[in-house]
Amino acid sequence: MNRFDYVRAGTVAEAVQAFGAGARFIAGGTNLIDLMKYEVEKPGRLIDITHLPLDRIEAHGDGLRIGALVTNAKVAYDDRVTERYPLLRNAILAGASAQLRNAASTGGNLLQRTRCYYFYDVATPCNKRAPGSGCPAIGGMNRIHAIFGTSDKCIATHPSDMCIALAALEATVQVNGPQGERSIPFSEFHRLPGESPETDTNLAPGEIVVSVDLPESRFPQHFTYLKLRDRLSYAFALVSVAAGLELDGDRIKTARLALGGVAHKPWRNREAEALLEGKPATRASFQDAADLIVAEAKPQSENGFKIDLARRAIVRGLEQAAAGTPQSLSDKRIQ
Repeated sequence: MNRFDYVRAGTVAEAVQAFGAGARFIAGGTNLIDLMKYEVEKPGRLIDITHLPLDRIEAHGDGLRIGALVTNAKVAYDDRVTERYPLLRNAILAGASAQLRNAASTGGNLLQRTRCYYFYDVATPCNKRAPGSGCPAIGGMNRIHAIFGTSDKCIATHPSDMCIALAALEATVQVNGPQGERSIPFSEFHRLPGESPETDTNLAPGEIVVSVDLPESRFPQHFTYLKLRDRLSYAFALVSVAAGLELDGDRIKTARLALGGVAHKPWRNREAEALLEGKPATRASFQDAADLIVAEAKPQSENGFKIDLARRAIVRGLEQAAAGTPQSLSDKRIQ
């Protein structure tokens, strides 16, 4: 691990002012410290933001405002989240471990970096770590990699569970930086790799996440977070589905669907959501939506299985949501 300066910020303004080339904000550190140990990240300065007043969950309009320093565990077990946004709760509890959820922050969850084998191995090329060096995952070991939104520069996937639910809930990210405050719709917060895979988000230099705002309560009854992985616990998703439905009788009034484990960012297909609206909440409708989504998949040499896995997961997730029987948190096996 390289040597670095340490600064403790007392206010958001101090944190922004302390930022400069080679600096990183640190809160729970559950991802950044790992990256520093592997020498993937070599910050010259760490700005400790754990003393900022961003550790509360508060009412905000008809929704909730979750401070950037609220731990994942605190979000998951907050009564208001449990009652009004159970999709978010279930997604958080499907990820990591209890120890990590106690330390990991909301803002940090948004900013965690990919778990690509090559990204973590500094002895190999990686365009995300060293732009222009190449992407050995293309044609290499790519079983866990993306099937949507890839480029010839990067096929890595976004690792978060929480972010998949936030995408389906259409949250908004509040940030502060050298140019002041601004709001970023969640769909625009993360980036696809394109020509610059080293840039994961649309944050400007020096900007810090202040909060995540949830809109009016959606899908408190008809939802699920379905996570398919190699192990039943403590494993990243091969494919995950965050599904929320509003029903009018036996027909779908509103549908929101986000996928994890398949792209460089939480993956949504608004055409598929629109296709579901007004249709009966039946397996046939769900299969049509799933077929539309996977039609644009571009598999690599080892991850073609994800196409059928995603298709079946989408149908199963929508069936769970429609029936009001979300995936169990205690028994992770898919029935």
